[in-house]
Amino acid sequence: MARKNNDAPNKRVMNKGAWTAEEDRKLAQYIEAHGAKRWKSVAIKAGLNRCGKSCRLRWLNYLRPNIKRGNISNDEEDLILRLHKLLGNRWSLIAGRLPGRTDNEIKNYWNSHLSKKIRATSTKLESIPQETHDTKPDPMDTRQSESSEVDFDISDFFDFTAEGCYGLEWVNKFLELDQSNVIN
Repeated sequence: MARKNNDAPNKRVMNKGAWTAEEDRKLAQYIEAHGAKRWKSVAIKAGLNRCGKSCRLRWLNYLRPNIKRGNISNDEEDLILRLHKLLGNRWSLIAGRLPGRTDNEIKNYWNSHLSKKIRATSTKLESIPQETHDTKPDPMDTRQSESSEVDFDISDFFDFTAEGCYGLEWVNKFLELDQSNVIN
């Protein structure tokens, strides 16, 4: 790679793209010896031609020893769905409730699998023909919606039981309160 400007002769050329096994080994050894702090100096002192941010992300998302790799279980998937309903797209908060999973992994799993599954479920619901009634709706019936959206109970589609929730009693309590507000 040729330099365009001779004003910065001390500027390092950074590696971009995929990490090699050798780079992973160097980063892991350095962090084992010195700790995971001051990522810019980690990159330089470990002998890597990477920026500090790249080293930090590689360590946090791939190389840490306590990271759980592999398929997400059905219990974890159910918990992700429940927490997403509760917290929205706050991936780090959701990942904090799943030991060994990273926020990046949870976000990627949501975007590649779960959001499509939910979209498919809602599409199936929209394709169900609705009954037409000639009678006027009961004004005292709070369950009827004035909008044209499909009214359904989400618990028919997802398991919201407390099994496999990794000790999240507060989430279960919140979801119970949330569900009681929907029913009333």
